[in-house]
Amino acid sequence: MQLDKGPAAAEGSSHQDRYVRGLARMVQVSSDVTVIDLTMLGVAPGRYYASIREFGDLANGVVSAGPVWAGVDSSNGVAASEDKQLARRGDLGTVEIGSDGRGAVFLDRPFQVWEVIGHALVVAPRDDSQAGAVPLQNDANTVVGVIARSAGVWDNDKTVCSCSGKTLWQEREDEVKKGML
Repeated sequence: MQLDKGPAAAEGSSHQDRYVRGLARMVQVSSDVTVIDLTMLGVAPGRYYASIREFGDLANGVVSAGPVWAGVDSSNGVAASEDKQLARRGDLGTVEIGSDGRGAVFLDRPFQVWEVIGHALVVAPRDDSQAGAVPLQNDANTVVGVIARSAGVWDNDKTVCSCSGKTLWQEREDEVKKGML
């Protein structure tokens, strides 16, 4: 997670303006419960609020990620934004960051992992999920990333095209040779 400039940028990296300040692992443990293992590193001490956002657009950081994800209540098919009694499903909870800039928390929430893939995950020192709250802005301690599926080591052998039989990684190599970043 995170893509701001800062002192933790890797030396010798071609992307010194990008560095990791957190990791969120999500594991679906039942048909409607996902456990989130959230670990943070390199942010200012204090309480941080974790949330899943409506969009996965990080072109402008947290600003373009949108509001907190409302989702749909699977028990009645009603979007949380349509039913004021429902909490937004993207409100994950808080993580306390110690004086060493580290923090970790386990959270469990009622959603399936497939529902949030492609959405942004934001961890910020301020909660903007309440009605009337000022939207978050990009700052040195707001961390944002896109939720993606992860396969085990060497387990991602999906083919892109049944014609070529190439894997995702082989297709990427071909596209990089053509100039894709």
